[in-house]
Amino acid sequence: MDVIYFAWVRERIGLPRETVDTNAATVADLVDELRAREPRYALAFADMSAIRVALDQELTGLDASLEGVREVAFFPPMTGG
Repeated sequence: MDVIYFAWVRERIGLPRETVDTNAATVADLVDELRAREPRYALAFADMSAIRVALDQELTGLDASLEGVREVAFFPPMTGG
């Protein structure tokens, strides 16, 4: 599946996107797998309350299933102004 990183999440990981081979059942499982990869992922995902998630461009939560998902996006909350 394609994983896309935006804003400071992208800066900490050092990639705008990557293709990930995963057996994760939920977003939380995927985050755990990514954190275990390298310190830069652990740093990026250290505070999940500061990160939003979209599956196939629809906002969702960490407990959402990844079944059939093609794209996961991680980004900080957006503010208007």
